[in-house]
Amino acid sequence: MTDDTNGKLSTRLENNAEQLSRQLGQSTDLVSKRLQLGEHTELIVFYIDGLIDNQLLHNSILYSLQEGRICALLEEENPQRKIEILSKRVLLAGDVTIVRDFTPFIHDLLSGNVMIMVEGSAEALRIGLPGWEDRNVSEPSSQSVVRGPMEGFTENLRTNTALLRRKIKDSQLWLETMQIGRVTQTSVSIMYLKHIASPDLVAEVKRRLNAIDTDSILESGYIEEFIQDTAVTPFPTMYNSDRPDTIAGGVLEGKVAILVDGTPFVLLAPTVFVSFFQSAEDYYQRADISTLLRGIRFLAFFLTMFAPAFYVAVTTYHQEMIPTNLVISLAAQRETVPFPAFVEAVLMEVTYEILREAGVRIPKNVGQAVSIVGTLVIGQAAVAAGFISSAMVIIVSITAISSFVIPEAGMAVAARIMRFVMIGLAGFMGLYGILCGVFVLVLHLVSLRSFGVPYMSPIGPYIQEDLKDSIFRLTWPRLRTRPKQNRTQNLRRQAPPKKQGGS
Repeated sequence: MTDDTNGKLSTRLENNAEQLSRQLGQSTDLVSKRLQLGEHTELIVFYIDGLIDNQLLHNSILYSLQEGRICALLEEENPQRKIEILSKRVLLAGDVTIVRDFTPFIHDLLSGNVMIMVEGSAEALRIGLPGWEDRNVSEPSSQSVVRGPMEGFTENLRTNTALLRRKIKDSQLWLETMQIGRVTQTSVSIMYLKHIASPDLVAEVKRRLNAIDTDSILESGYIEEFIQDTAVTPFPTMYNSDRPDTIAGGVLEGKVAILVDGTPFVLLAPTVFVSFFQSAEDYYQRADISTLLRGIRFLAFFLTMFAPAFYVAVTTYHQEMIPTNLVISLAAQRETVPFPAFVEAVLMEVTYEILREAGVRIPKNVGQAVSIVGTLVIGQAAVAAGFISSAMVIIVSITAISSFVIPEAGMAVAARIMRFVMIGLAGFMGLYGILCGVFVLVLHLVSLRSFGVPYMSPIGPYIQEDLKDSIFRLTWPRLRTRPKQNRTQNLRRQAPPKKQGGS
């Protein structure tokens, strides 16, 4: 089928079929239909069973090829022109191209296309007839909202790009696709607004994607680890979401969306720290409500990281900071507890993490029962047996609930990781250890970058104009410009307010 030097297709159908069969290891899902159209026209239709729409293949393609008029038309032409005749005058499907090389032939065949070859021609006709089962567009599994669109991305790349096209009906919304992964040949697309996104940002995203050299890309998490600025941090430096409105909002601010075939989670670059506390619902509610909800999320983030550590530090080293009545109550609770507060906190947090992970893996029909046993029965029994104090159960419960308030799962995981670090510092040095940990943490956060954008923008570096949509949100009429931190080509997204003229 091929020549070892140039990888071209052969003019002999028999050679093509044998070489293709060897290349795919005699795979039983490779289907080849040999058709004789007249005396001098012989062709083979190749496809992978399960990847194409069989009904459309038989009703449209095969039925059209066997018409008497078509057979007579092909008989009059030489073999080199028959593929061209089929593509321009017979098979009028929307997605039809001609392939001449072996590598794209294999890739197109395994991507759900029908390949047609004619005896005597060294070209193949590619017809797009994908027909595998797709999950319907449904409510997003994460980042759910009370008010807003109830549609989420699916595992189909073309469905996801169409969902973004529905949100942004602009000719400047450009889409570029490449294949990454030597074995999987996964389709990866980037979408951006040509007249808004920074050309340097788009070029940098392309450079990092093209530099990826690996066997497989099965999910957007693979891409994230390859192209992020640094891996030496627990904090996510790329935003991901399965909500089309969230990704569309980021693209409208000058960011670049990275879509990976086979996953509903789309990446956004660049991103900043405050973005992980913003929800799509913030922009569908009034500004005052959105500001309140963001404040609650930041409070929950700090509770997740510092609540157990603060309890350990105060009860171990700084009892004078606790009111007398509360000290007496805590001392009475801890009278039968055999462990110091530090060990008690670590045991409880590890137990909670085990229960949380088990809740994800346990089948749904028994998950609720196991959760009740894990949280109520075991917790109550541990307090009654004197292993754990009631106050520690309350602290861990508040911490667990607070972690679910953070909208983005990656930031919630980072807070959980840092919680153990802070507990360790509090157990050894008290509040002084927590203060040292906060100091190092702030230095680490301000040193991070996301595609060249400072991670703590607009707080550090301080950009006053971008504060209008950060920790708090102003009303839509006052959000007239895009964030400066994204270095967009067009900062203005709203016309200036019109002056009210008098008569």
